[in-house]
Amino acid sequence: MAPAETIVKTGQRVLRIEAAALATLAEALPADFPAAVAMILGAKGRVVLSGIGKSGHIGNKIAATLASTGTPAQFVHASEASHGDLGMLTTDDICVLLSNSGETTELGDIVAHTRRFGIPLIGISSRENSTLMRAADLRLTLPAAPEACAIGMAPTTSTTMMLALGDALAVALMEDRGFQAENFHVFHPGGKLGAQMASVADFMHGGDELPLVSADADMSETLLQMTSKGFGIAAVVKDGRLAGVVSDGDLRRNMADLMSRTAGQVATPDPVTVAPDCLAAVALKTLNERKIGALVVVSEDKEPLGILHIHDLLRAGVA
Repeated sequence: MAPAETIVKTGQRVLRIEAAALATLAEALPADFPAAVAMILGAKGRVVLSGIGKSGHIGNKIAATLASTGTPAQFVHASEASHGDLGMLTTDDICVLLSNSGETTELGDIVAHTRRFGIPLIGISSRENSTLMRAADLRLTLPAAPEACAIGMAPTTSTTMMLALGDALAVALMEDRGFQAENFHVFHPGGKLGAQMASVADFMHGGDELPLVSADADMSETLLQMTSKGFGIAAVVKDGRLAGVVSDGDLRRNMADLMSRTAGQVATPDPVTVAPDCLAAVALKTLNERKIGALVVVSEDKEPLGILHIHDLLRAGVA
């Protein structure tokens, strides 16, 4: 095994070569890039990507990124396309083919299919005059750059540029469509991303779980609501609207004559509240900043809708 110093230098060399190529790509973004974005935005169908080998893996990832950011897309393996999967490509679609050399034999049937049926074709390649790029309607040509390996043959720099160009396309489309966090959550309901994009409504406790008391309720009733519902607070309502919140802190501050007072007299007026469509992550920040364990969820008219407890957010991985 080579010395650690040698290994580190190799890793740094690779990253510098690829970073330099990305910088060149950014400065020399293909002239057809805006037209490619416009073409995809105007499509009635999906973006269908294909490639072979490492280019195919990159195409698969680009398809996944497009689909998750508001642009319907799918990947079709070039070899399978020649054996029936060409049927997945319709005249409403946009075809994007990836090939570093632009001479990948397996893409020939897809190219011919797009030309026969008038399906728009976008080519991504390092060779402007290749067979693929000559056939394409739009050409996203990658700048000349050396592969990062010592023998200069393993797809490294070229696939990194393809991947980055795919990300650039996806983000440009995403921003042009006005794709927001709420849309992102629709496509990412699970895992950490899902938790970060979830709304307060996804975690709040409503209905019979909501600890509600009227402003003139005695403290026996208020304490019963606080303990039986298990949130440590009670929402105080007057004329159907939130008038205040009774918390453990309020109980301690009024301990001297607590049982002779009403919920409205003990409650903290104008408490911090949260809307049901607020991002859960934003609500968690409020809970932490205020050093409180729960928030009352209210409508625009201040009608109590539910209770949001910090433990529910933390269990779901909201951060």
